[in-house]
Amino acid sequence: MRHIKSAALTAAALLTLGGGSAFAASAARASVPFPSIGWQQHNCDFDGNGYDDVLIGAPGATVGGAKGAGYVTVQYSGPRGLSTTKRTVLNQNTTGVPGAAEAGDGFGHAVASGDLDNDGYDDAIVGIPGEDLGTLSDAGGAVVFWGSPTGLHGGDSTWLEDPDEPRAGANFGRAVEAARYFAPNPSAPDADPRDSIAVLENDSLLFFTVTPGAEAPRLRQSGRGVRALDRAAADTGIALRSLSHGNYNEDSWADLAISGVTTGDHPGVGVTQVLHGAPGVEELGNGGTFEGGPAAVSGDFNHDGQDDLAIGDTGNGSPLGGSVSVYLSGLDPTPSQTWTQDSPGVPGVAEAGDRWGAEMSAGDTNGDGRPDLAIGAPGEDIGSVRDAGAVWTLRGGTGGLTATGARSFDQNTAGIPGVAEASDAWGGQIRLIDADADGLFGLLAAAPGENTYDGFVWVVPASPSGLVAKGTWTYDGASLGAPAANALFGAAIDE
Repeated sequence: MRHIKSAALTAAALLTLGGGSAFAASAARASVPFPSIGWQQHNCDFDGNGYDDVLIGAPGATVGGAKGAGYVTVQYSGPRGLSTTKRTVLNQNTTGVPGAAEAGDGFGHAVASGDLDNDGYDDAIVGIPGEDLGTLSDAGGAVVFWGSPTGLHGGDSTWLEDPDEPRAGANFGRAVEAARYFAPNPSAPDADPRDSIAVLENDSLLFFTVTPGAEAPRLRQSGRGVRALDRAAADTGIALRSLSHGNYNEDSWADLAISGVTTGDHPGVGVTQVLHGAPGVEELGNGGTFEGGPAAVSGDFNHDGQDDLAIGDTGNGSPLGGSVSVYLSGLDPTPSQTWTQDSPGVPGVAEAGDRWGAEMSAGDTNGDGRPDLAIGAPGEDIGSVRDAGAVWTLRGGTGGLTATGARSFDQNTAGIPGVAEASDAWGGQIRLIDADADGLFGLLAAAPGENTYDGFVWVVPASPSGLVAKGTWTYDGASLGAPAANALFGAAIDE
Protein backbone atom coordinates (compact mmCIF):
# COMPACT_ATOMS: atom_id res chain seq x y z
CA MET A 1 0.00 0.00 0.00
CA ARG A 2 1.17 3.53 -0.65
CA HIS A 3 0.29 7.20 -0.74
CA ILE A 4 2.60 9.16 -3.02
CA LYS A 5 2.13 12.78 -4.02
CA SER A 6 3.98 13.84 -7.16
CA ALA A 7 5.21 17.33 -7.90
CA ALA A 8 4.17 18.85 -11.24
CA LEU A 9 0.62 18.01 -12.31
CA THR A 10 -2.85 19.05 -11.26
CA ALA A 11 -6.28 17.63 -11.96
CA ALA A 12 -9.48 19.11 -13.25
CA ALA A 13 -12.39 17.02 -12.04
CA LEU A 14 -15.59 16.17 -13.81
CA LEU A 15 -18.74 14.92 -12.08
CA THR A 16 -17.99 15.12 -8.35
CA LEU A 17 -14.33 15.59 -7.50
CA GLY A 18 -11.25 17.73 -8.23
CA GLY A 19 -7.76 18.42 -6.99
CA GLY A 20 -4.06 18.57 -7.80
CA SER A 21 -1.00 16.41 -8.32
CA ALA A 22 2.12 16.61 -10.49
CA PHE A 23 4.57 15.12 -12.96
CA ALA A 24 7.66 16.04 -14.96
CA ALA A 25 7.95 15.76 -18.74
CA SER A 26 10.58 14.51 -21.18
CA ALA A 27 12.58 16.61 -23.63
CA ALA A 28 13.72 15.71 -27.19
CA ARG A 29 11.11 15.88 -29.98
CA ALA A 30 10.01 13.31 -32.53
CA SER A 31 7.72 13.65 -35.52
CA VAL A 32 4.40 12.05 -34.60
CA PRO A 33 0.80 12.89 -35.65
CA PHE A 34 -0.74 15.17 -33.05
CA PRO A 35 -3.07 16.15 -31.48
CA SER A 36 -5.46 13.30 -30.62
CA ILE A 37 -8.86 14.57 -31.71
CA GLY A 38 -10.57 12.04 -33.97
CA TRP A 39 -10.51 8.27 -34.16
CA GLN A 40 -7.67 8.25 -36.70
CA GLN A 41 -5.14 9.80 -34.30
CA HIS A 42 -4.13 6.76 -32.26
CA ASN A 43 -1.05 8.45 -30.72
CA CYS A 44 0.59 5.25 -29.53
CA ASP A 45 4.09 5.60 -30.98
CA PHE A 46 6.18 5.49 -27.83
CA ASP A 47 9.61 5.53 -29.51
CA GLY A 48 8.78 8.10 -32.21
CA ASN A 49 9.71 5.95 -35.23
CA GLY A 50 6.41 6.58 -37.02
CA TYR A 51 4.84 3.16 -36.35
CA ASP A 52 2.01 2.36 -33.91
CA ASP A 53 3.14 0.36 -30.89
CA VAL A 54 1.01 -1.95 -28.73
CA LEU A 55 0.34 -1.61 -25.00
CA ILE A 56 -1.19 -4.68 -23.31
CA GLY A 57 -2.26 -5.22 -19.70
CA ALA A 58 -1.96 -8.45 -17.71
CA PRO A 59 -3.66 -7.44 -14.44
CA GLY A 60 -3.90 -10.96 -12.99
CA ALA A 61 -0.18 -11.73 -13.10
CA THR A 62 1.91 -12.67 -10.08
CA VAL A 63 4.83 -10.26 -9.70
CA GLY A 64 7.44 -10.78 -7.01
CA GLY A 65 5.21 -13.38 -5.36
CA ALA A 66 2.20 -11.03 -5.21
CA LYS A 67 -0.81 -12.60 -6.93
CA GLY A 68 -2.84 -10.25 -9.09
CA ALA A 69 -0.24 -7.49 -8.89
CA GLY A 70 -0.17 -7.20 -12.68
CA TYR A 71 2.11 -5.85 -15.41
CA VAL A 72 1.97 -4.28 -18.86
CA THR A 73 3.92 -5.06 -22.00
CA VAL A 74 4.93 -2.64 -24.76
CA GLN A 75 5.69 -4.00 -28.23
CA TYR A 76 7.46 -1.66 -30.63
CA SER A 77 6.44 -1.81 -34.29
CA GLY A 78 8.38 -1.08 -37.47
CA PRO A 79 8.37 -1.71 -41.24
CA ARG A 80 7.92 -5.44 -40.62
CA GLY A 81 5.02 -4.90 -38.27
CA LEU A 82 4.54 -5.95 -34.67
CA SER A 83 7.55 -7.33 -32.82
CA THR A 84 7.77 -9.71 -29.88
CA THR A 85 11.54 -9.17 -29.58
CA LYS A 86 11.62 -5.39 -29.31
CA ARG A 87 9.54 -4.98 -26.19
CA THR A 88 9.40 -3.69 -22.63
CA VAL A 89 7.74 -5.21 -19.56
CA LEU A 90 6.72 -2.80 -16.79
CA ASN A 91 5.29 -3.35 -13.32
CA GLN A 92 5.46 -1.75 -9.89
CA ASN A 93 8.66 -3.65 -9.10
CA THR A 94 10.36 -2.10 -12.15
CA THR A 95 13.09 0.30 -11.06
CA GLY A 96 11.74 3.83 -10.77
CA VAL A 97 8.03 2.93 -10.89
CA PRO A 98 6.18 4.36 -7.87
CA GLY A 99 5.02 1.92 -5.22
CA ALA A 100 5.54 -1.84 -5.17
CA ALA A 101 3.81 -4.87 -6.66
CA GLU A 102 1.15 -6.05 -4.19
CA ALA A 103 -1.51 -8.71 -4.30
CA GLY A 104 -4.70 -7.59 -6.01
CA ASP A 105 -3.38 -4.26 -7.37
CA GLY A 106 -4.48 -5.09 -10.92
CA PHE A 107 -1.71 -3.03 -12.55
CA GLY A 108 -2.70 -2.95 -16.23
CA HIS A 109 -6.46 -3.33 -15.72
CA ALA A 110 -6.78 -0.28 -18.00
CA VAL A 111 -4.31 1.25 -20.47
CA ALA A 112 -4.24 4.30 -22.75
CA SER A 113 -1.80 6.49 -24.64
CA GLY A 114 -1.37 10.06 -25.87
CA ASP A 115 1.21 12.82 -26.19
CA LEU A 116 0.79 14.48 -22.79
CA ASP A 117 3.82 16.80 -22.92
CA ASN A 118 3.80 17.66 -26.65
CA ASP A 119 7.32 16.35 -27.24
CA GLY A 120 6.38 14.13 -30.19
CA TYR A 121 6.82 10.90 -28.23
CA ASP A 122 3.58 9.31 -27.09
CA ASP A 123 3.14 8.46 -23.44
CA ALA A 124 1.37 5.55 -21.73
CA ILE A 125 -1.13 5.63 -18.88
CA VAL A 126 -1.69 2.48 -16.81
CA GLY A 127 -4.64 2.11 -14.43
CA ILE A 128 -4.24 0.31 -11.09
CA PRO A 129 -7.80 0.21 -9.66
CA GLY A 130 -6.97 -2.29 -6.91
CA GLU A 131 -4.17 -0.17 -5.40
CA ASP A 132 -4.46 0.42 -1.64
CA LEU A 133 -3.58 3.93 -0.46
CA GLY A 134 -2.61 3.80 3.18
CA THR A 135 -5.59 2.18 4.93
CA LEU A 136 -7.92 2.82 1.96
CA SER A 137 -8.45 -0.51 0.25
CA ASP A 138 -8.87 -0.39 -3.54
CA ALA A 139 -8.75 3.40 -3.66
CA GLY A 140 -6.82 2.98 -6.91
CA GLY A 141 -4.12 4.84 -8.78
CA ALA A 142 -2.38 5.15 -12.14
CA VAL A 143 1.13 5.52 -13.53
CA VAL A 144 2.28 7.61 -16.50
CA PHE A 145 5.25 6.34 -18.54
CA TRP A 146 6.90 8.96 -20.74
CA GLY A 147 7.78 8.21 -24.36
CA SER A 148 11.35 8.66 -25.58
CA PRO A 149 13.63 7.68 -28.50
CA THR A 150 14.11 4.36 -26.69
CA GLY A 151 10.48 3.88 -25.75
CA LEU A 152 9.02 3.56 -22.27
CA HIS A 153 10.99 3.11 -19.05
CA GLY A 154 10.26 3.07 -15.35
CA GLY A 155 12.87 5.63 -14.34
CA ASP A 156 10.88 8.77 -15.17
CA SER A 157 7.39 7.40 -14.51
CA THR A 158 4.84 9.44 -12.57
CA TRP A 159 2.15 8.56 -10.06
CA LEU A 160 -1.51 9.66 -10.26
CA GLU A 161 -4.31 9.32 -7.72
CA ASP A 162 -7.48 11.14 -6.77
CA PRO A 163 -5.83 14.33 -5.50
CA ASP A 164 -8.71 15.61 -3.40
CA GLU A 165 -10.54 12.71 -1.86
CA PRO A 166 -9.07 9.19 -2.18
CA ARG A 167 -11.75 6.75 -1.05
CA ALA A 168 -11.78 3.06 -0.21
CA GLY A 169 -13.36 1.12 -3.07
CA ALA A 170 -13.29 4.05 -5.51
CA ASN A 171 -11.12 2.09 -8.00
CA PHE A 172 -9.43 5.16 -9.47
CA GLY A 173 -7.90 4.02 -12.76
CA ARG A 174 -10.58 1.50 -13.70
CA ALA A 175 -10.60 3.18 -17.14
CA VAL A 176 -8.24 5.74 -18.72
CA GLU A 177 -8.23 7.66 -22.02
CA ALA A 178 -6.11 10.50 -23.42
CA ALA A 179 -6.95 13.14 -26.06
CA ARG A 180 -7.11 16.90 -26.63
CA TYR A 181 -10.34 17.57 -24.71
CA PHE A 182 -9.41 21.17 -23.82
CA ALA A 183 -6.45 23.55 -23.81
CA PRO A 184 -4.06 24.00 -20.87
CA ASN A 185 -4.52 27.76 -21.38
CA PRO A 186 -8.05 28.59 -22.65
CA SER A 187 -7.00 32.17 -23.47
CA ALA A 188 -4.49 30.79 -26.01
CA PRO A 189 -6.15 27.52 -27.06
CA ASP A 190 -3.87 26.86 -30.06
CA ALA A 191 -0.61 27.45 -28.22
CA ASP A 192 1.46 24.38 -27.32
CA PRO A 193 -1.32 21.76 -27.66
CA ARG A 194 -1.23 18.49 -25.75
CA ASP A 195 -3.42 15.57 -24.74
CA SER A 196 -5.07 15.39 -21.34
CA ILE A 197 -5.81 12.27 -19.33
CA ALA A 198 -9.35 11.25 -18.40
CA VAL A 199 -9.48 8.80 -15.47
CA LEU A 200 -12.55 6.96 -14.20
CA GLU A 201 -13.39 6.01 -10.68
CA ASN A 202 -16.56 3.98 -10.10
CA ASP A 203 -18.70 7.11 -9.91
CA SER A 204 -16.44 10.00 -10.96
CA LEU A 205 -14.34 11.26 -13.85
CA LEU A 206 -11.20 13.34 -13.39
CA PHE A 207 -8.92 15.09 -15.90
CA PHE A 208 -5.15 15.58 -15.61
CA THR A 209 -3.03 17.86 -17.83
CA VAL A 210 0.62 18.90 -18.01
CA THR A 211 1.09 22.65 -18.07
CA PRO A 212 3.43 23.79 -20.87
CA GLY A 213 6.38 26.12 -20.48
CA ALA A 214 7.96 25.62 -17.07
CA GLU A 215 11.00 23.45 -16.45
CA ALA A 216 8.86 21.48 -14.02
CA PRO A 217 5.42 21.84 -15.68
CA ARG A 218 2.53 22.49 -13.33
CA LEU A 219 -1.18 22.96 -13.96
CA ARG A 220 -3.38 24.94 -11.65
CA GLN A 221 -6.73 23.35 -11.02
CA SER A 222 -9.08 24.11 -13.91
CA GLY A 223 -12.37 23.39 -12.20
CA ARG A 224 -14.21 21.40 -9.58
CA GLY A 225 -17.56 19.70 -10.02
CA VAL A 226 -17.52 20.79 -13.65
CA ARG A 227 -20.68 19.07 -14.73
CA ALA A 228 -22.88 16.31 -13.39
CA LEU A 229 -23.57 13.29 -15.57
CA ASP A 230 -27.15 13.29 -16.80
CA ARG A 231 -29.30 10.82 -14.92
CA ALA A 232 -32.25 8.93 -16.35
CA ALA A 233 -34.19 9.36 -13.12
CA ALA A 234 -33.62 10.81 -9.66
CA ASP A 235 -33.26 7.34 -8.13
CA THR A 236 -30.79 6.17 -10.79
CA GLY A 237 -27.02 6.48 -10.65
CA ILE A 238 -24.32 5.41 -13.07
CA ALA A 239 -21.53 2.92 -12.45
CA LEU A 240 -18.88 4.18 -14.87
CA ARG A 241 -17.01 1.53 -16.85
CA SER A 242 -15.33 2.70 -20.09
CA LEU A 243 -14.08 5.72 -22.07
CA SER A 244 -13.64 6.43 -25.76
CA HIS A 245 -12.80 9.61 -27.65
CA GLY A 246 -13.71 10.92 -31.09
CA ASN A 247 -14.67 14.16 -32.82
CA TYR A 248 -18.43 14.19 -33.35
CA ASN A 249 -18.97 17.90 -34.11
CA GLU A 250 -16.08 18.84 -36.44
CA ASP A 251 -14.31 21.26 -34.12
CA SER A 252 -10.73 21.39 -32.82
CA TRP A 253 -11.40 19.38 -29.66
CA ALA A 254 -11.78 15.71 -28.86
CA ASP A 255 -15.12 14.59 -27.46
CA LEU A 256 -15.37 11.97 -24.73
CA ALA A 257 -17.86 9.09 -24.58
CA ILE A 258 -18.37 7.83 -21.02
CA SER A 259 -20.13 4.49 -20.84
CA GLY A 260 -21.46 2.48 -17.93
CA VAL A 261 -24.51 0.85 -16.39
CA THR A 262 -27.25 2.17 -14.14
CA THR A 263 -27.46 1.57 -10.42
CA GLY A 264 -30.44 2.15 -8.12
CA ASP A 265 -33.92 0.75 -8.69
CA HIS A 266 -33.20 -0.47 -12.23
CA PRO A 267 -29.56 -1.59 -12.19
CA GLY A 268 -27.38 -2.86 -14.98
CA VAL A 269 -28.91 -0.96 -17.90
CA GLY A 270 -26.33 0.36 -20.36
CA VAL A 271 -26.02 4.14 -20.75
CA THR A 272 -23.48 6.39 -22.51
CA GLN A 273 -22.88 10.11 -21.99
CA VAL A 274 -20.96 12.30 -24.46
CA LEU A 275 -19.03 15.42 -23.45
CA HIS A 276 -17.99 17.84 -26.19
CA GLY A 277 -14.48 19.24 -25.91
CA ALA A 278 -13.92 22.98 -25.57
CA PRO A 279 -11.06 25.47 -25.07
CA GLY A 280 -11.54 25.33 -21.29
CA VAL A 281 -12.44 22.41 -19.06
CA GLU A 282 -15.29 24.41 -17.51
CA GLU A 283 -16.78 24.78 -21.00
CA LEU A 284 -17.09 21.07 -21.77
CA GLY A 285 -20.50 20.66 -23.37
CA ASN A 286 -23.26 18.12 -23.01
CA GLY A 287 -23.25 16.02 -26.17
CA GLY A 288 -26.21 13.92 -25.16
CA THR A 289 -27.11 10.72 -23.34
CA PHE A 290 -27.56 7.54 -25.36
CA GLU A 291 -28.99 4.11 -24.67
CA GLY A 292 -26.51 1.26 -24.53
CA GLY A 293 -23.26 0.33 -22.87
CA PRO A 294 -20.95 -0.29 -21.19
CA ALA A 295 -18.75 -0.25 -24.33
CA ALA A 296 -18.22 2.49 -26.92
CA VAL A 297 -15.80 3.24 -29.76
CA SER A 298 -15.49 5.95 -32.40
CA GLY A 299 -14.85 5.81 -36.15
CA ASP A 300 -15.84 7.59 -39.35
CA PHE A 301 -17.79 4.59 -40.64
CA ASN A 302 -19.57 6.47 -43.47
CA HIS A 303 -16.39 8.35 -44.47
CA ASP A 304 -17.92 11.83 -44.35
CA GLY A 305 -15.03 13.35 -42.42
CA GLN A 306 -16.85 13.38 -39.09
CA ASP A 307 -16.62 10.71 -36.42
CA ASP A 308 -19.49 8.39 -35.60
CA LEU A 309 -20.14 6.64 -32.29
CA ALA A 310 -20.71 2.89 -31.94
CA ILE A 311 -22.19 1.74 -28.62
CA GLY A 312 -22.17 -1.91 -27.60
CA ASP A 313 -25.20 -2.78 -25.50
CA THR A 314 -24.75 -5.86 -23.33
CA GLY A 315 -26.48 -4.56 -20.19
CA ASN A 316 -29.83 -5.51 -18.74
CA GLY A 317 -32.65 -5.07 -21.22
CA SER A 318 -30.35 -5.21 -24.25
CA PRO A 319 -31.41 -7.17 -27.35
CA LEU A 320 -30.89 -10.93 -27.14
CA GLY A 321 -27.15 -11.66 -27.10
CA GLY A 322 -26.19 -7.99 -27.26
CA SER A 323 -26.24 -5.30 -29.95
CA VAL A 324 -24.23 -2.47 -31.50
CA SER A 325 -25.92 0.85 -32.28
CA VAL A 326 -24.27 3.41 -34.55
CA TYR A 327 -24.88 7.14 -34.17
CA LEU A 328 -23.68 8.89 -37.32
CA SER A 329 -22.34 12.43 -37.78
CA GLY A 330 -23.69 14.87 -35.21
CA LEU A 331 -25.00 12.11 -32.91
CA ASP A 332 -28.75 12.27 -33.42
CA PRO A 333 -30.47 10.83 -30.32
CA THR A 334 -31.87 7.98 -32.43
CA PRO A 335 -29.31 5.52 -33.81
CA SER A 336 -29.07 5.34 -37.57
CA GLN A 337 -28.26 1.62 -37.33
CA THR A 338 -28.64 -1.14 -34.77
CA TRP A 339 -26.91 -4.45 -35.40
CA THR A 340 -27.25 -7.87 -33.78
CA GLN A 341 -26.18 -11.36 -34.82
CA ASP A 342 -29.68 -11.75 -36.23
CA SER A 343 -29.24 -8.79 -38.61
CA PRO A 344 -29.33 -9.88 -42.28
CA GLY A 345 -25.86 -10.76 -43.53
CA VAL A 346 -24.25 -11.03 -40.09
CA PRO A 347 -22.85 -14.53 -39.46
CA GLY A 348 -24.23 -16.51 -36.53
CA VAL A 349 -27.35 -16.46 -34.40
CA ALA A 350 -28.05 -14.26 -31.38
CA GLU A 351 -28.14 -16.22 -28.13
CA ALA A 352 -28.45 -15.24 -24.49
CA GLY A 353 -25.10 -14.50 -22.89
CA ASP A 354 -23.14 -13.93 -26.13
CA ARG A 355 -22.21 -10.38 -25.05
CA TRP A 356 -21.96 -9.36 -28.71
CA GLY A 357 -20.63 -5.79 -28.56
CA ALA A 358 -18.85 -6.10 -25.22
CA GLU A 359 -15.66 -4.99 -26.99
CA MET A 360 -15.11 -3.06 -30.25
CA SER A 361 -12.37 -1.47 -32.33
CA ALA A 362 -12.31 0.64 -35.52
CA GLY A 363 -9.84 0.45 -38.40
CA ASP A 364 -9.62 0.01 -42.17
CA THR A 365 -9.14 -3.73 -42.70
CA ASN A 366 -9.26 -3.70 -46.53
CA GLY A 367 -7.64 -0.39 -47.50
CA ASP A 368 -10.74 1.24 -49.03
CA GLY A 369 -10.33 4.38 -46.90
CA ARG A 370 -13.31 3.64 -44.67
CA PRO A 371 -12.87 2.34 -41.12
CA ASP A 372 -14.51 -0.99 -40.40
CA LEU A 373 -15.80 -2.17 -37.01
CA ALA A 374 -14.51 -5.24 -35.18
CA ILE A 375 -16.97 -6.60 -32.61
CA GLY A 376 -16.05 -8.97 -29.81
CA ALA A 377 -18.46 -11.44 -28.21
CA PRO A 378 -16.49 -13.08 -25.38
CA GLY A 379 -19.57 -15.03 -24.24
CA GLU A 380 -20.21 -16.65 -27.63
CA ASP A 381 -20.62 -20.43 -27.49
CA ILE A 382 -18.76 -22.28 -30.25
CA GLY A 383 -20.84 -25.37 -30.83
CA SER A 384 -21.33 -26.85 -27.36
CA VAL A 385 -18.29 -25.03 -25.93
CA ARG A 386 -19.54 -22.32 -23.61
CA ASP A 387 -18.10 -18.80 -23.57
CA ALA A 388 -15.32 -19.67 -26.01
CA GLY A 389 -15.71 -16.28 -27.70
CA ALA A 390 -15.61 -14.90 -31.24
CA VAL A 391 -14.98 -11.71 -33.25
CA TRP A 392 -16.90 -10.17 -36.17
CA THR A 393 -16.08 -7.43 -38.65
CA LEU A 394 -18.60 -5.13 -40.35
CA ARG A 395 -17.44 -2.97 -43.24
CA GLY A 396 -17.68 0.81 -43.40
CA GLY A 397 -19.82 2.19 -46.25
CA THR A 398 -21.40 5.36 -47.62
CA GLY A 399 -24.42 4.98 -45.34
CA GLY A 400 -22.51 3.69 -42.34
CA LEU A 401 -21.71 0.07 -41.53
CA THR A 402 -22.74 -2.69 -43.92
CA ALA A 403 -23.02 -6.46 -43.60
CA THR A 404 -21.65 -6.88 -47.13
CA GLY A 405 -18.40 -8.74 -46.64
CA ALA A 406 -19.08 -9.32 -42.91
CA ARG A 407 -16.87 -12.01 -41.40
CA SER A 408 -16.56 -13.87 -38.13
CA PHE A 409 -13.59 -15.62 -36.56
CA ASP A 410 -13.09 -17.94 -33.59
CA GLN A 411 -10.55 -20.51 -32.48
CA ASN A 412 -12.28 -23.21 -34.55
CA THR A 413 -11.96 -21.14 -37.74
CA ALA A 414 -9.55 -22.80 -40.19
CA GLY A 415 -6.22 -20.98 -40.00
CA ILE A 416 -6.73 -19.64 -36.46
CA PRO A 417 -4.30 -21.39 -34.07
CA GLY A 418 -5.72 -23.24 -31.08
CA VAL A 419 -9.07 -24.81 -30.26
CA ALA A 420 -12.19 -23.21 -28.81
CA GLU A 421 -12.38 -24.01 -25.09
CA ALA A 422 -14.84 -23.10 -22.37
CA SER A 423 -14.32 -19.65 -20.82
CA ASP A 424 -11.49 -18.63 -23.16
CA ALA A 425 -13.39 -15.37 -23.83
CA TRP A 426 -11.72 -15.00 -27.24
CA GLY A 427 -12.44 -11.42 -28.30
CA GLY A 428 -12.65 -10.20 -24.72
CA GLN A 429 -10.29 -7.44 -25.89
CA ILE A 430 -9.68 -6.52 -29.52
CA ARG A 431 -7.77 -3.89 -31.44
CA LEU A 432 -7.43 -3.09 -35.12
CA ILE A 433 -3.89 -1.85 -35.79
CA ASP A 434 -1.78 -0.90 -38.81
CA ALA A 435 1.55 -1.88 -37.26
CA ASP A 436 3.56 -1.69 -40.48
CA ALA A 437 1.86 1.49 -41.81
CA ASP A 438 0.74 -0.13 -45.08
CA GLY A 439 -2.83 1.17 -44.81
CA LEU A 440 -4.32 -2.19 -43.77
CA PHE A 441 -5.43 -2.71 -40.17
CA GLY A 442 -4.94 -6.23 -38.81
CA LEU A 443 -6.66 -7.58 -35.71
CA LEU A 444 -5.32 -8.25 -32.25
CA ALA A 445 -7.79 -10.58 -30.54
CA ALA A 446 -7.18 -11.43 -26.89
CA ALA A 447 -8.51 -14.39 -24.98
CA PRO A 448 -7.85 -13.49 -21.33
CA GLY A 449 -9.25 -16.87 -20.22
CA GLU A 450 -6.99 -18.97 -22.44
CA ASN A 451 -5.07 -21.74 -20.62
CA THR A 452 -7.04 -21.26 -17.41
CA TYR A 453 -6.70 -17.46 -17.34
CA ASP A 454 -3.10 -17.18 -18.49
CA GLY A 455 -4.30 -15.22 -21.52
CA PHE A 456 -3.09 -15.12 -25.13
CA VAL A 457 -3.28 -12.66 -28.04
CA TRP A 458 -3.88 -13.61 -31.68
CA VAL A 459 -2.58 -11.51 -34.60
CA VAL A 460 -4.99 -11.84 -37.54
CA PRO A 461 -3.64 -10.37 -40.82
CA ALA A 462 -5.42 -7.88 -43.07
CA SER A 463 -5.66 -8.02 -46.86
CA PRO A 464 -7.37 -6.08 -49.67
CA SER A 465 -10.39 -8.31 -49.02
CA GLY A 466 -10.38 -7.69 -45.27
CA LEU A 467 -9.19 -9.83 -42.36
CA VAL A 468 -8.01 -13.33 -43.26
CA ALA A 469 -7.33 -16.26 -40.95
CA LYS A 470 -4.38 -17.57 -42.96
CA GLY A 471 -1.13 -16.40 -41.43
CA THR A 472 -2.57 -15.78 -37.96
CA TRP A 473 -0.08 -16.20 -35.14
CA THR A 474 -0.30 -16.00 -31.38
CA TYR A 475 1.73 -15.14 -28.29
CA ASP A 476 1.40 -14.76 -24.52
CA GLY A 477 3.21 -13.00 -21.68
CA ALA A 478 5.94 -15.65 -21.65
CA SER A 479 6.71 -14.84 -25.30
CA LEU A 480 7.60 -11.33 -24.11
CA GLY A 481 9.67 -12.44 -21.14
CA ALA A 482 6.90 -11.88 -18.58
CA PRO A 483 5.05 -14.16 -16.12
CA ALA A 484 2.30 -16.19 -17.81
CA ALA A 485 0.43 -18.15 -15.12
CA ASN A 486 -3.02 -16.68 -14.41
CA ALA A 487 -1.82 -13.36 -15.87
CA LEU A 488 -5.03 -12.53 -17.75
CA PHE A 489 -2.71 -11.36 -20.49
CA GLY A 490 -4.72 -9.29 -22.95
CA ALA A 491 -7.37 -8.23 -20.46
CA ALA A 492 -6.62 -4.68 -21.62
CA ILE A 493 -5.27 -3.46 -24.98
CA ASP A 494 -4.82 0.21 -25.78
CA GLU A 495 -7.23 1.31 -28.53
